[in-house]
Amino acid sequence: MRKTLVAILAVAGSMSAVAFAADREVKVEDRLDASADALTDMMRAADKGIPQDLINKAKCVVVVPGMKKAGFIFGAKYGSGFAVCREHGGMGWSAPAAMRVEGGSVGFQIGLSETDVVLLVMNDGGMRHLLSDKFTLGGEATAAAGPVGRDLAAETDAMMSAEMLSYSRSHGLFAGISLEGATLRPDGDSNRELYGRDVTNREILTGDIKTPAIAGRFEHALNRDSAERQ
Repeated sequence: MRKTLVAILAVAGSMSAVAFAADREVKVEDRLDASADALTDMMRAADKGIPQDLINKAKCVVVVPGMKKAGFIFGAKYGSGFAVCREHGGMGWSAPAAMRVEGGSVGFQIGLSETDVVLLVMNDGGMRHLLSDKFTLGGEATAAAGPVGRDLAAETDAMMSAEMLSYSRSHGLFAGISLEGATLRPDGDSNRELYGRDVTNREILTGDIKTPAIAGRFEHALNRDSAERQ
């Protein structure tokens, strides 16, 4: 029995490693397009979508398309996406900064799943965490499951107390996802691929770096939602 369990765990671990390695091979342009699709779909999910008034008040938005979650008993998460923050004046968005999400979990679980994740950074404290080298949700940064519904009032307890609000859309075997304990950090390799040089997330999110052409769909998704709210 013990040998069987060890064998199963070994197979599950191999499946997880293969899934996460494949995710790392996705081109930056394709990941940006997937981020645009995920944001658009989650903003338009009828009465289960992200409330427009919340994203309108958000200081930053993080989109992680197709975040991987895999495991047997011991699980793991991995995802790559992009963050944007409000430009000075609050009318537009910064260029996208690449992010990685990593985290483990323990509990009864089996299988592989992909989940689109959106984080809304609601205040200056949350933005400071986003601009740091790395931070942990539920540790340095407070996070709560965001309320849904287009007509839902933004002044909720979750919004008032949490630095970040999280939203997810699952496609696999898991009914939901918890980001508690997940670590977010800059993805320097993707930033280098996107901008052609070494650049920090702080420089991207707070500076005057121009949005590259390959991020056009992602930029359009953000600006389209902004235009529809006016």
